[in-house]
Amino acid sequence: MTRRHDIDALRALAFALLILYHWGMLYVGDWGWHIKSTHTADWLQIPMLVVNRWRMSLIFLISGISSAFLMARTGGFAFLGQRTWRLLLPLVFGMLVIVPVQPYVQGIQTGFVKPGFFDFLFRYYEFKPWPKGAFDGDTNGITWNHLWYLAYVWAFTVALVLVKPLLDSRPGLRVRAAFTGLRGWALLLIPAIPIAIETVTLQGHFEDTGDLVHDGYRDVLYFTMFLYGFWLARSGGVWDELARLRRRALVAALLLFPVYYGLGVALPDDAPGAQQLIWALRSVYIWWAIAAVLGWSKAYLDRPFPWLGWATEAVFPWYVLHQSLIVLLAYWLVPLRLPAGIEASAVLIGTVAGCWIGFAIIRRVPLLRPLFGMKFRPRETRPTASTLRIAEPANELA
Repeated sequence: MTRRHDIDALRALAFALLILYHWGMLYVGDWGWHIKSTHTADWLQIPMLVVNRWRMSLIFLISGISSAFLMARTGGFAFLGQRTWRLLLPLVFGMLVIVPVQPYVQGIQTGFVKPGFFDFLFRYYEFKPWPKGAFDGDTNGITWNHLWYLAYVWAFTVALVLVKPLLDSRPGLRVRAAFTGLRGWALLLIPAIPIAIETVTLQGHFEDTGDLVHDGYRDVLYFTMFLYGFWLARSGGVWDELARLRRRALVAALLLFPVYYGLGVALPDDAPGAQQLIWALRSVYIWWAIAAVLGWSKAYLDRPFPWLGWATEAVFPWYVLHQSLIVLLAYWLVPLRLPAGIEASAVLIGTVAGCWIGFAIIRRVPLLRPLFGMKFRPRETRPTASTLRIAEPANELA
């Protein structure tokens, strides 16, 4: 079986969208973040919500796809060992070295931290709780901020290895066959049902803490998407069906979003069943949007683009670096009171340039590579597009 170029391309594009989303958080009105520009706009909430509802679910689904390919190559516990090294080392390094600028900047905004980054680091590395409200993760003394995804993927990897015997049992294989055998509107509706049930029953009981242990709703939702990806990975027929349904899924998602969003605005919060109805419709929207993305990707991205090898290798370092660069650039630029267009362009261009330069250095320094999720040494030779096979990706971010 030839390599699925569309999965590699989709992984790179999904994380590029994540970078743009975090850049947008600087400017969207009435949403809290580590630092906010003086040029915020409430109208940005709508396009941000269009993406927000499915962006991380898509990334976890891609993670499940990659996990299926990797596990088939290495086996369960060897796979877990590789993933532990490639996920937890960058997570710990990132928390200690890359992320601290974010709580530092946020702490200055909230007034709990005084200017002086090295003084902040001495206090930060004590790993003691900060005053409540100092920054995101203050009660733990240290935070992983945007790197929370790595902790969740590792936890899902452990869970996948543990439940693999059940998935490979006769009932488990029947469930998988039923899922990958869905066609037509059944493929667009049935996978949304577990998402809706999880949302209606769990979301109201859990805040989005991002701390894994107390994040019950997102734990269940994202593991479901991770499992969907694991099942979808090697099932060619369902991918062909997603490609066939791509227009239908896209139109359905675009029509459903204003309906569920409008109901959220119009219905009183205390109306009986209103919240549950909105959550259910949102769940269907999430799956339709993801189905559309997967279908269009299969139809148009399954080819060896010249940029694909570079992008596949760059994804992990760019992911680790990008949010700290956005926050740091905003910290320098926002006080200058530049026009909105100039400031926003400077933050985005500076972030892209910083990630580009950072990756150019990281990929050439063997000791840095594993700290950013890359293999210790680059491959000696690169296979040509015609000889690529489904194998271990250049990095294991997804």
